[in-house]
Amino acid sequence: MDIRSNEPYWLIKNALPQSYPSLTKSISADILIIGAGITGALMAYKLIGEGKKIVMVDRRDICNGSTAASTSMLQYEIDVPLHKLIEQVGLTCAVSSYQNCENAIKEIRKIATSVGSKCGFKYMKSVYFTSIKKDLDFLRNEFKARQEHGFDVKWLSKEELEKIGLKAYGAIESKSGAVMDVYTLANDILKYCSKKGLEIYDRTSVEEIKTKNDKTVVKTKDGFTIEVDHVVHCTGYESTETVKEDIVKLKSTFALASEAFETIPKAFTERIYWNTDAPYLYFRSTDDNRIVMGGGDRDFKNAMRRDALLPKKEKELAKSFKKCFPEIEFIADYSWAGTFGETKDGLPYFGKPDAEKNEHYILGFGGNGITFSVMGMDAIVHSINKTPHPYLEYYKFRR
Repeated sequence: MDIRSNEPYWLIKNALPQSYPSLTKSISADILIIGAGITGALMAYKLIGEGKKIVMVDRRDICNGSTAASTSMLQYEIDVPLHKLIEQVGLTCAVSSYQNCENAIKEIRKIATSVGSKCGFKYMKSVYFTSIKKDLDFLRNEFKARQEHGFDVKWLSKEELEKIGLKAYGAIESKSGAVMDVYTLANDILKYCSKKGLEIYDRTSVEEIKTKNDKTVVKTKDGFTIEVDHVVHCTGYESTETVKEDIVKLKSTFALASEAFETIPKAFTERIYWNTDAPYLYFRSTDDNRIVMGGGDRDFKNAMRRDALLPKKEKELAKSFKKCFPEIEFIADYSWAGTFGETKDGLPYFGKPDAEKNEHYILGFGGNGITFSVMGMDAIVHSINKTPHPYLEYYKFRR
């Protein structure tokens, strides 16, 4: 599956930090991780810390799938608002999911520091706003739910938003947000892990996975085998090719990066934004004084149709930005498209789809893919060790 178009801003900004060989012989290890994006990198970091012998493969160059196309915004808010999520999955699961996403942002900062990453991690306030008057009651209900369950939130009126530079009717401001360059972080984690013993093979496609004598044998497209005790799938939206259960609806999404400002506009110095539209828009700044925005999602048909929409979507997104921030001149410099997914409850899937196979999945869809991946690290260790964990119950397959 082609899950992004060719020119994401992060790839152009960072070029190719390092490359790894493809697999040219049959090998064995304790665990194989399939997928060398941010999810695979975090999983490798966790398992290396557990003292496991880990091998990682990816069909592309490392970090060149969804990780390269990410806008790298970190939010504790899940795509399904808290007050709606409580109705769907119950109070305990809903509130703890929001809390665990909030804690995951802090964990990402710790990991970035421990590997010496230059990913530009920065805490930001997250502003969830509405430009539609009829959504005010919905947003106030969400504000009330978050307040009641202990989240540090503040209500911003229309007048207060105007002072920031945002044209909207109201907003929830949360302190728990952040931005970074996830492409750099994933590469830095993998470089760190490779020094600790992780074997990484890029441009290595998996063709077949079979169980043989209590071992899992993975065959590559070139005919080599990798014999392991466990396989961890960190393939994101491409998991639809290997998971039989219908768990995600794929969407095409679009993003723009502006030309660099001489000084970043005041509205973007300490805040990131997203709105109540369906599909929603999101906005952030970068460390080289650009503004990145995205949204305009469509149902995914195929990569060619997605990419053909890009010129039209570039104009639509730029127009939407002007409506929200009328005093800021947004001149698009880069645009790209990618594929992402939505689950019925906005929550991830962790664990084993098939109890008879030692194949484990971390599938963090939607706008919380990165924070869900942090949560998935712990879940999969417990899945491998066959020990209970709340995440394996909350986010199980066939729920």
